[in-house]
Amino acid sequence: MITKFCQDIGVKPQIRHVQAIWPSGKYEDYRIHCFANAAAAKAFLDHFGGGVFDPKSDRECKKIRGVWRRTGEYKRILDLGPLSVPEILRN
Repeated sequence: MITKFCQDIGVKPQIRHVQAIWPSGKYEDYRIHCFANAAAAKAFLDHFGGGVFDPKSDRECKKIRGVWRRTGEYKRILDLGPLSVPEILRN
């Protein structure tokens, strides 16, 4: 679904991975889609939802492989725009 959407709008994002860690110690691995221009990123965000990740400010100590230190309470993402985690993987 993501690949088709990106082909339809004529962009090819780079895909990166980041580990997000909350103050409670909970963590998740996220797949991040990186776009060359803000308009493409906005179109993706408008269609799929989610959040904005800025590697220059969100990575721990601004390291290339640094983790994403999150704030607030951990909440598992099960539905995000037209995407959702299958029922069998929810628990």
